[in-house]
Amino acid sequence: MNTLLEAIEIRARAKRAKVAMGIREPTPKLLESAWRAQMLGYAQVVLVGNKKEIDEIGTELEVVDTEDPEKTLIELLISRKVDAAIRGTAKASGTLTNLKLALGMRKIYRLALLLTVDGTPFFLAPVGIDEGNSLADKIRMITLGAEHIRRFGVEPVVGVLSGGRMGDIGRDRRVDRTLADGEFISSQVAELGIKVKHHTILIEDAIKESNFIMAPDGISGNLIFRTIAFLGGGDGLGAPVLMDDYVFVDTSRVGGHFTKAIMLASALSHLNKERKEGN
Repeated sequence: MNTLLEAIEIRARAKRAKVAMGIREPTPKLLESAWRAQMLGYAQVVLVGNKKEIDEIGTELEVVDTEDPEKTLIELLISRKVDAAIRGTAKASGTLTNLKLALGMRKIYRLALLLTVDGTPFFLAPVGIDEGNSLADKIRMITLGAEHIRRFGVEPVVGVLSGGRMGDIGRDRRVDRTLADGEFISSQVAELGIKVKHHTILIEDAIKESNFIMAPDGISGNLIFRTIAFLGGGDGLGAPVLMDDYVFVDTSRVGGHFTKAIMLASALSHLNKERKEGN
């Protein structure tokens, strides 16, 4: 899987896409991370936010002046004025709502790419607190996620998590439900030709065998993401929304560094171009 990061970096530099980044409450660290992405050749970065606030810190990057980065960011993406976009520090609810409205989407599915403390990359879903609340949603998320992972030249291996070990059945109804769900999801996904295993609550085993971890729900997935990225010494590259025609990478406002998220967005734009030309 370490070749995955190399593949992302190579594709980002090959495309050097124009990537818009939402900005609220700019900081020197935030702007430096965007500038670094451009200097490393990953992308042409466009900052979308209050120009006065950005200029007070100073940057040589292009700035689109707006008081509503959540809306303007999506307008730039949909109008094809940029090749890709990342949320940056724009507000999550407003940005994702505008994305859904612009594309007529009832639901969005995101697939986060993280690095463990030892540098092992893996994909994680769901990561939105309101995502993955039904069996159908989880299976849909896995099938979409597996398709996107294959675009990187990596075969997906899914590790499904639940709320306890199989020996815990009978201790708690909610735990029993998650265990049953894990078994059902795994069987259904296997029938689709995707390599999958139900690891129960043993995430430490799942990460050894899988490159795509499926959490029991969005809340636990979000907690896994935050624990790894903000407490466990790992890192989060971002969470691309799983769609074909546009590239949007969701990011957390915590941390303040977005170089790798910009790299990921640029690489995904290149992959989209390759796929369309192949068709």
